[in-house]
Amino acid sequence: MQTLTAECVLDAKAILGEGPVWRAETNDLVWVDIESGEVSCFNPSLGHNKSWKVGEKVGLAVPALNGDLILGMTIGLVRLDLQSGNISPIIDPEKECVNNRFNDGKVDPEGRLWAGTMGLDEAPNVGSLYRLNRNLSIDKLFGDVSISNGMAWTADQKSFYYIDSPTRQIAVFDCDMDSGTVSNRRLAFELPEGMGYPDGMCIDNEGMLWVALWQGWGVGRFDPSGELLSKIEIPVERVTSCCFGGQNWDELYITTASRDLDQSGKLEQPLAGGVFRCKPNVSGPPTNLFLG
Repeated sequence: MQTLTAECVLDAKAILGEGPVWRAETNDLVWVDIESGEVSCFNPSLGHNKSWKVGEKVGLAVPALNGDLILGMTIGLVRLDLQSGNISPIIDPEKECVNNRFNDGKVDPEGRLWAGTMGLDEAPNVGSLYRLNRNLSIDKLFGDVSISNGMAWTADQKSFYYIDSPTRQIAVFDCDMDSGTVSNRRLAFELPEGMGYPDGMCIDNEGMLWVALWQGWGVGRFDPSGELLSKIEIPVERVTSCCFGGQNWDELYITTASRDLDQSGKLEQPLAGGVFRCKPNVSGPPTNLFLG
């Protein structure tokens, strides 16, 4: 197994940094601090991080073709106009589930947003995975989810990887990209003992999976059969998500959390809640923009 290192490029002190997405158009990283209700755009070359307070817990922020961001929140899916800072509702498929919120989400190659929900109290099996279509209608793909997290599609678009964190498993489905549906759920692999819980995830151009390790001090690169090929060591216990970015899509950006750390924990992990970057000598596919 290869060991890699990462540098902290933004000492953000986020409570629950999450959901990094690279925007090629502006050469910056979109990310959120769920607990603070903040959406940020970080430009690594300038060292500048601009934030928007959105007033609710925000689990995801993905770029749309028109320059807006689509957010997943406690109040459903909304649109954030970055010029005005205004938020407009799109749809809330779980209005009756007042204790649920959206967590992770990712745009598929057809420009639709796949986004999952979870209980605010992390209650088991109360969440679901949805697909927001380009016409802004929404479909439920499946339920009985506890903490909906990482998603990735293979290059041929025939397989979909998915993480429900408490299971400690990476599941794989058959995917019909034309219809935007999945079937035949099965186990791809389970995290080895002592590596924590799988959180956010992305896939590289060699078809390997990069999995953020909550309570695992890093990001693991796994063969789809589960072999651990390399690990990026992060000096933070709670690593939350990762994405490829940079001009050549060969930089891995990694978010972390400071949540649940007591005073001694914060002293031991001064960079908790920071954004990290690693150059792992492999590239990933460009970000898909939401086309709705």
